[in-house]
Amino acid sequence: MPKNISSRLYSRSLTKHHKVAIAGVGVLGAAAIAMSAVPSSAETKTTVSSEAAAPAQVAYSTQQIKDVKASITDQLASADLKAQQIAAQKKAEAAKKAAVAKAAAAKKAAAAKKAAAARKAKEAASRAAKRPAVKPHVVKKSYPNNLDGWIRESLDIMKKHGIPGSYSGIHRNVMRESSGNPMAINDWDINAINGIPSKGLLQVIPPTFKAYHVPGTSWNIYDPVANITAACNYAADRYGSMDNVNSAY
Repeated sequence: MPKNISSRLYSRSLTKHHKVAIAGVGVLGAAAIAMSAVPSSAETKTTVSSEAAAPAQVAYSTQQIKDVKASITDQLASADLKAQQIAAQKKAEAAKKAAVAKAAAAKKAAAAKKAAAARKAKEAASRAAKRPAVKPHVVKKSYPNNLDGWIRESLDIMKKHGIPGSYSGIHRNVMRESSGNPMAINDWDINAINGIPSKGLLQVIPPTFKAYHVPGTSWNIYDPVANITAACNYAADRYGSMDNVNSAY
């Protein structure tokens, strides 16, 4: 409480005279500050020179940074596209080379196959030319040297030449004409009188034997097989078959 009282006592002691003095001091202080704030001519020049020599500040633009970024992106995209194009071109060239190599290999294989086939054919032809011709082995049929064998052999020859006749028809006429004797001869009938007697198993006269002789048989009229086939050939021409002959013919 006493401190507060003292403060109030001092504030009351400031008179109007005191207040004017304080105001004057304040004006003088302000003037002094103003004088000190105004630079001299030399200082002014130095300041101006310093300001002129100071480097200019660089202005940065958000738009420019954006354009640079876009340009770099475009360049990267272009480089990537170019790399893809190069890779695609290399891939196409590799595929083309592979196709050419495959076609060449196929052509080479076909040529080799063709050459092998030609060589094989040539070798086969050469072997065939060197190999002696093999004649087919024909087994000659054998027949017994008797009436049965003579008739059977005659029938086989007649079959080859299309001459009709049967075993029974031939056998029957042989037994009537010569009794199975291939050397039989008739020296008493009209033919004998005329000088051309009948001879052999089926009693054939020489002119008839000669006219109806069957190729592949003997020209001997007394040969059993030759005699039978010539007589059957004559009977077929005149009577249709030896089977149709039942008497002298």
